[in-house]
Amino acid sequence: MATNSEPVEETGGCACGALRFRVNARPRRVSLCHCMTCRRIHGNVFGGYAMFERSAVEFSGSTQAWQSSPGARRHFCPTCGSVAFMEYVSSDELDLPLGAFDRVGIYEPSYELWCCHKEPWLPAGVRDEYDEGRPE
Repeated sequence: MATNSEPVEETGGCACGALRFRVNARPRRVSLCHCMTCRRIHGNVFGGYAMFERSAVEFSGSTQAWQSSPGARRHFCPTCGSVAFMEYVSSDELDLPLGAFDRVGIYEPSYELWCCHKEPWLPAGVRDEYDEGRPE
């Protein structure tokens, strides 16, 4: 996990390498999401995300996108299908999947969303949990 004295630049990308990103700031927050959309797009029981100000993220390569909810679009690599990021219509924020970063263990989630869909065999009480979305 990065400390305040370590550099903040991190890189990552999709599985095939056609899409790359670089961040130059620390995330605003980091979470695990158990919603049914995250479960399905990741093919796993949750998705992990680091949320950044849009201006802190640079991309190379192209994406395709789809409207995953009224206020959000999910982007993916058109070559390999890897989840690239999620953007919000009324926000300056991008959510980058934790598994897309080149280094592991750099960001630790502090809360979990949509725990109403959380697998019962996952540990409870490890971090703040919200039955649905996080209160603003």
